[in-house]
Amino acid sequence: QVQLVESGGGLVQAGGSLRLSCAASGSFFRLGAMGWYRQFPGKQRDLVALLFTSGSTNYADSVKGRFTISRDNAKNTVYLQMNDLKPEDTAVYFCYLRELKSGYPTYWGQGTQVTVSS
Repeated sequence: QVQLVESGGGLVQAGGSLRLSCAASGSFFRLGAMGWYRQFPGKQRDLVALLFTSGSTNYADSVKGRFTISRDNAKNTVYLQMNDLKPEDTAVYFCYLRELKSGYPTYWGQGTQVTVSS
């Protein structure tokens, strides 16, 4: 079983920056794609950024050029550097992991609140 522990959320003014971290621990075969989703109140969870083991990335159009995803494989950790934050980035951010084994199980973090004030 995999556990994902997120950190780095908080309150920031518009134009500011935050860095989210998500560390994977527990028993796993091999870590696959890792990334971040976010959820606005009353809405479904949407992709923010995804980083594949090949190194390729996928970003939501709304964050391109402002957010950067990276990972440290030695630490089993994925990061999301968020720059030039806007009030519309306010949401709960969830870490995501897909494990590379039969069935490709997926895991989610508990979520971390990001609030951007205007």
